[in-house]
Amino acid sequence: MKVTVARSLEEALADPEAIFLAGGTDLMVGVNFGRERPEHVVSIRGLSELGDTSVGERVRIGGGVDYTRVLDALGEHSPALVQAARTIGSPQIRNAGTIGGNLGTCSPAGDTLPVLAALDAEVILRSPAGERRVPFSEFMLGPRKSARRPGELVEAVEWLDAGPSQAFLKAGTRNAMVIAVANLALVVDRARKAVRVALGSVGPTIIRALEAEDLARGLFEESGWERPLRPSQAAAARFGELAAGAARPIDDQRGSAIYRRHVVAVMARRALARTGEVA
Repeated sequence: MKVTVARSLEEALADPEAIFLAGGTDLMVGVNFGRERPEHVVSIRGLSELGDTSVGERVRIGGGVDYTRVLDALGEHSPALVQAARTIGSPQIRNAGTIGGNLGTCSPAGDTLPVLAALDAEVILRSPAGERRVPFSEFMLGPRKSARRPGELVEAVEWLDAGPSQAFLKAGTRNAMVIAVANLALVVDRARKAVRVALGSVGPTIIRALEAEDLARGLFEESGWERPLRPSQAAAARFGELAAGAARPIDDQRGSAIYRRHVVAVMARRALARTGEVA
């Protein structure tokens, strides 16, 4: 296996067949277990071009930004992504794993991915031909399959600042350092009168719960977008049912399909309560 330490984006993109290595929290597991046998690995860990962050009307996080920096950089902006980053692994993993790596691996259990879906984010890809922008809704094609073409790397991800009414919840087989049995992100963009619910680890891709979104949008319209929402028990239960109904889980070693749907319903109700209180 050939390993190159790239000193620039141009050098990183010179070999379209190369596998990119940032934190290595996914790739090296595959190599160690014999599931991955790349011929050429290009380390992009030190590239400053992938390390930029900016917060304003649009939020931008470079593909090389690790989860610890996400916690520091976002502050009160995009709190769902902050909550997701905080659940990932141990401090050592958060110091190594990157946003670009989560997008590049494209696992349905990736903790930041439901948040990016709920934020309606845009993935920025870079190749020798230039920049290409792909909406997250078109980026993930299946388990570990994405719209990223050979020779492209994840340069950054961007989204419109959606305000503070956001929540991320995760269920696992233990309290920390665990792959999600299910996770859920809810973003209520009060300024733009939009509600987005995204589910992870309950299907082959990240799933948007569209019927649950429609119900929640109606609740916020009735209550007033600028005011706290305190849904009735029946409305919250129905929201949970619709979110669970959008899931397409399977039985595996981490949990059954029935359990995953139940967990989604519980998380959805809790997320609605939390976001409703933040006006």
